[in-house]
Amino acid sequence: MSDRRRYSRSTPVVRFAAVAAFAIIIVLLVFASVGLGAVPLSPIAVVEGLLGGDQSFIVQQYRLPRVWVAFLAGAALAVSGVLLQSAVRNALASPDVVGVTKGAGLGAVVATTMVPPSALFVAVPLGVVVGAGSVALVLLSVARIVGSQGTTLALVGVAVAALAGTGIQFAMVASPDSADQAMVWLAGSVYGSTPADVILLLVWLSCCLPLVIFCAARLDLSAFGDDTQSSLGVIATSNRAFFVVTAIALSAGAVVAVGGIGFIGLLAPHLARRVVGFRARWLMPTAAMLGAALLMFADLAGRVIALPNEIPAGIVAAVAGGPYLLVLLIREARGHG
Repeated sequence: MSDRRRYSRSTPVVRFAAVAAFAIIIVLLVFASVGLGAVPLSPIAVVEGLLGGDQSFIVQQYRLPRVWVAFLAGAALAVSGVLLQSAVRNALASPDVVGVTKGAGLGAVVATTMVPPSALFVAVPLGVVVGAGSVALVLLSVARIVGSQGTTLALVGVAVAALAGTGIQFAMVASPDSADQAMVWLAGSVYGSTPADVILLLVWLSCCLPLVIFCAARLDLSAFGDDTQSSLGVIATSNRAFFVVTAIALSAGAVVAVGGIGFIGLLAPHLARRVVGFRARWLMPTAAMLGAALLMFADLAGRVIALPNEIPAGIVAAVAGGPYLLVLLIREARGHG
């Protein structure tokens, strides 16, 4: 029995219950993330801080912004993963696996090592967009050649990721003075997020929202082959291009905010399909909620595991995502005999 048939057994009641459960989990994670840390706060203190009480500075200026950034970036990475997996027709595709995160990281590291510190606030986002956009151009160019051969696209993304990783290492070796700062960014973390970061990320994702809605309306059709889509009046290559471009835009915004966090875009779509199936109207919002919850949990775990020190959220996500990717690879190998 195929994964699609097995996951399609989810009933509307199960889907509603799952979405409600994920919403409750996110609310609990918000309170836990605001309350736990080097300075623990009781639930009453958290509420008072949200309302402007004695702990308002810790709550509103330090912890709440990083919670919002984790929520928004995690959701963006998850939706990006859904779109990329649909575009390349490979369950292993995600922003980090197909090279988007690595390309963005290369652009950021080059900016960090070549630009004066006073200009980093402009140079790093620009480098991320250029790096991620370069990967998008490569994937789209290959898509025009191989058409619906998603496995080829995924392998091209892996090759691009390897090249970008090599470029990152070279840039850090060539500019060792900036290596420490680059390493912190590449590890992936929401540490130091500010209200300005929340606003910028929210504005960016709001600009991407029309593209996401456009792609969601065509996501179900992408499950069919190119010939079938053409018979229905749909241009498959155009859809694929829209999916890739939108995924790049979402992941670039997330990478600017949180650095090179991986596996969120891989884990969230898979978990969402297991719960609500493949239909876009359920899959997209559920994956977004799961991505947000996963990154919020990774940040929270990184803060409380080694108090008073912090483990970057990207490392926690990699510890969880690495074994899951290995399981998927084994399943894919068995599925192909």
